[in-house]
Amino acid sequence: MKVYIFRHGETEWTVSGRHTGWTDIELSPNGEQEARCLGKSLKGMKFDHVFSSPLKRAKESCILAGFGKEMQLDPALLEWNYGGYEGLTTTEIHKNAPGWTIFTGDPPKGETSSEIAKRADLLIENLKSLGGDIAIFSSGHISRAIAARWLGLPVFFGTYLFLSTASKSIIGFEHEVPVILLWNDTSHLNRPV
Repeated sequence: MKVYIFRHGETEWTVSGRHTGWTDIELSPNGEQEARCLGKSLKGMKFDHVFSSPLKRAKESCILAGFGKEMQLDPALLEWNYGGYEGLTTTEIHKNAPGWTIFTGDPPKGETSSEIAKRADLLIENLKSLGGDIAIFSSGHISRAIAARWLGLPVFFGTYLFLSTASKSIIGFEHEVPVILLWNDTSHLNRPV
């Protein structure tokens, strides 16, 4: 079994560096083009299951990549709820919480890393029960947390798993051991990682 993780295309907030959790923002024109490029790189691929976050940016990316007909929405793929940090940049957050990242400190009135671990673990359990090749379209931080939990590591490990917009990654197994098979591939976008 392989799980293909696709991060949504660019939005106005990803460009400006604003934390975009549950705010339902659309793709920018460039993000739409990124999703189309992602789709071209996947041409001819078939997945046993295709899941997307219910948020517009993930759904639009899934549709523009060519998998709208197969798409099933799964709230487990919602981005991390940043609570009081929603819409703020890291620089703005650091004024009151120096050095903070989503992986090192829980956001005020948002989801905790233990809540994210539980959500990711339930999602992974569901994906494993389905088997086959599975595509998921979601956001950056939750995708990084899913990969960390896939490896059996704490959510904190997601700190080290940078993801670009419209990137493709693959998690799976080698000799029944959970592994990362590909991470943050953006070669289809013709830009440096």
